[in-house]
Amino acid sequence: MNELDGVKPDAGYFDYRRKRVALWDTVVRERRSQRGWGGYYHRRLTEIYRFIVGPGQRVLDLGCGDGDLLSALAPAVGVGVDFSDEALGRARERHPDLRFVHADVHELDLDETFDVIILSDLINDLWDVQTVLQRVARHATPRTRVVLNYFSLLWKEPLNAARRLGLATPLLPQNWLTRDDVANLLSLAGFEPVRQWDEILAPLDVRFLGRFANRFLVKIPPFNLAALTHVVVARPVAAPLSDAPPPKVSVIVAARNEAGNVESVFARTPEMGAGTELIFVEGHSEDDTYGAIEKAMARHPERRARLLRQTGTGKGDAVRLGLAEAGGDVLMILDADFTVAPEDLPRFYDALVTNKGEFINGVRLVYPMEEKAMRVFNLAANKFFSLAFSWLLGQPIKDTLCGTKVLWKSEYDQIAANRHYFGDFDPFGDFDLIFGAAKLGLKIIDMPIRYRARTYGETNISRWTHGWLLLKMIAFAALRIKFV
Repeated sequence: MNELDGVKPDAGYFDYRRKRVALWDTVVRERRSQRGWGGYYHRRLTEIYRFIVGPGQRVLDLGCGDGDLLSALAPAVGVGVDFSDEALGRARERHPDLRFVHADVHELDLDETFDVIILSDLINDLWDVQTVLQRVARHATPRTRVVLNYFSLLWKEPLNAARRLGLATPLLPQNWLTRDDVANLLSLAGFEPVRQWDEILAPLDVRFLGRFANRFLVKIPPFNLAALTHVVVARPVAAPLSDAPPPKVSVIVAARNEAGNVESVFARTPEMGAGTELIFVEGHSEDDTYGAIEKAMARHPERRARLLRQTGTGKGDAVRLGLAEAGGDVLMILDADFTVAPEDLPRFYDALVTNKGEFINGVRLVYPMEEKAMRVFNLAANKFFSLAFSWLLGQPIKDTLCGTKVLWKSEYDQIAANRHYFGDFDPFGDFDLIFGAAKLGLKIIDMPIRYRARTYGETNISRWTHGWLLLKMIAFAALRIKFV
């Protein structure tokens, strides 16, 4: 191991590595990884990683073994690293379309960066986890996701017993790390967890019972306490994207029966970044909102504005049309009813461009609300849905129905490209984005705002109809995000 950041390797490291190389060469030669628990366990891990990592990305797999996991992710560029000649020989034979590098991950130096970096069942077997994570940081951009899984301490003795019986791959003494240990090591190397959860309750293929336990029970307390492996999605600690020029901003305003608020959109929406365009999507209004927007655009030639007429129905359809037509690098959604003040938008912009988060979500439930801004039943329902969706997404999210949300266009394009996974089911336009952001592993940041009472017109939300729809969304999202 080369010196890294002034730290020289301990003399014991070289003996540690020699023994592990010899062990893994033997394991591969004897094909032990395909016997006992390993086959089913690794198939389940592959399913989990395919859910986390979308196809067509630049993926680096550390401790790649035979390369099967890397290949299953269908990367645009796939690079596997391992210190076992036997493993790499097998990997190159099985997956000639991928690139495999013979190296110790403690000395990783590929002089390139990746979208996703995988450490599957690796950190338990490392001499120095911090050094490896620091090496990983050299191959990451601010948008890179590091995905790792590691064995639970509770499984130490069961796994040791399985190895003695020849049911599991033989291993040398391991690092048995807690969640806090891993979070601390990630922090020391400049990363922060975005999501953490538990997987695999039954490592044996016991048909229906095993699949039920691994898909459902392991995600529910107290069964999750007995999970075999912990999964973490992490990102580089927030750092301003200072090298890039200021981005252009698009503000999408879905407007239905909002004629009385149109002029204020022009007057109150601030210019941000390299310039701000206003994209109005008018949705079959009964008060000539379309005409009001046309007149306001004529009165304000200094503002870049576009007017689209919605062809479908519902706010979600209008928002998706506006997002698809937006030309900015940063996308913002602003409700035309001004329950969120346009003057608050720069807060969202700053949080995004300084990389504090990658999906900035407005929150109405922190500051006291203006009288009549939200009815008591709506407030109670929002708090319930906050708890439910935080559990589903694996990230805290306090307010799921605030209309103001901000994200990068490049990441919205990924959400839109993978929309088929969830389907076109969201009449609000909020959950389509939240679910997509969570699946991409984006860092969701809540932005507290003051929620105002509507000054013109009536709300388009039906408490009971839409409340029932939200309950169905929770069930749907549980099957597509949580229980996979």
